[in-house]
Amino acid sequence: MRLMDIFKLSTRMFRTRPSRTWLTILGIGVGIGAVVTLVGLGYGLQGILLERIIFGESLLSLNVSNPLSKAVVLDKEQINGFLEIDHVEDIAPLASYPALITFKGLTGSISLQAVDASYFRYAGVPASEGEFFKEEEHDKVVLSTAVLKMFEVESSEILGKTVRFRVAIPQEGTEKVQEIALNRDYIVKGIIENPSSPFAFMSLSEFSSYFTPPHYERVQVKVTKSEFLDFVEEKIIEKGFIVTAFSKTVEQANKIFRGVQATLGLFGGIALIVSAIGMFNTMTVTLLERTNEIGIMRTIGASSKDIMILFLAESVILGFLGGVVGVGVGLGVGKSLNLLINTAATRLGGVAMTLFVFPTSFLIFIIIFGAVMGFITGIFPARKASSLNPLDAIRYK
Repeated sequence: MRLMDIFKLSTRMFRTRPSRTWLTILGIGVGIGAVVTLVGLGYGLQGILLERIIFGESLLSLNVSNPLSKAVVLDKEQINGFLEIDHVEDIAPLASYPALITFKGLTGSISLQAVDASYFRYAGVPASEGEFFKEEEHDKVVLSTAVLKMFEVESSEILGKTVRFRVAIPQEGTEKVQEIALNRDYIVKGIIENPSSPFAFMSLSEFSSYFTPPHYERVQVKVTKSEFLDFVEEKIIEKGFIVTAFSKTVEQANKIFRGVQATLGLFGGIALIVSAIGMFNTMTVTLLERTNEIGIMRTIGASSKDIMILFLAESVILGFLGGVVGVGVGLGVGKSLNLLINTAATRLGGVAMTLFVFPTSFLIFIIIFGAVMGFITGIFPARKASSLNPLDAIRYK
């Protein structure tokens, strides 16, 4: 039997039984659409999380902090020693001190954190508004949203404006604190999303012009390639420091979200099973309706293989179109919910985000899966049709 004949015969259900055919496709589409929507939600949640923890070169960086014991501390000598470890490309230390910040005559307590400009890339810290200061910009600072909340201002009211600082420096070996006024106006250049912790970032070289930190709170160690992360981490741990890596956090998060996607897909799979049963029922009814026709085709020369191919082709076409409709349904529901949620979030003063994400490779897989499901569902009716006795089939009423 020619390919064109197979196509014409396997698509005639759109002419002879259009309502039942399209309802079957729609049923499959609803089941596949449920899977697409729920798995798209899993991808979206994964993207939102990773978007917040992956930034710049954080996946190639190690976060090194002081141990609980005071046996070793992150002083200048120690962090310079990190540069001598093979495959370490750069370091970015952070010094933190309690301070007072003054804005338009109002003063509040914060943590003043002195860093190099590269620290933001290595630590994976994104700017929610504005931007970070550059190495040569010693008069620029970055604030957390908690500072804005403390002064009861919006970001537009403080970006580009000036603030001043007074830093409390603990005296080594005593309980005394030396207060140092940074006699300069600092321009707010960027905002970091952190509503719970009031802090400000400023240039480490600028801070060091007033006071040289004897030790640092933590340091970001940039490694040349990802395959050397474990080696460098091991060397730093041998020195007695605590090391964490964003790459391991991301790896663990991906494992968790693969489980979330599988669970959501399982729930959608329930609707898919119902759709497959409906499709199986349609193909079984089609077999009964065409029994007499099958007998005629067999008597004029069609082989049992030809009959099987016709039924399988019909079921594959139904499954494929069901997959296409399902992708359309899933995309429509996901995009609509994204629009609805983002509209509500924007009006309520929140941040817009993409909650449903649909990778192209996943959508292509779903369409192919629909065709495969159609093939599997059609195997039994196709075998049944191909095994019919031609004479019995002709006499069937």
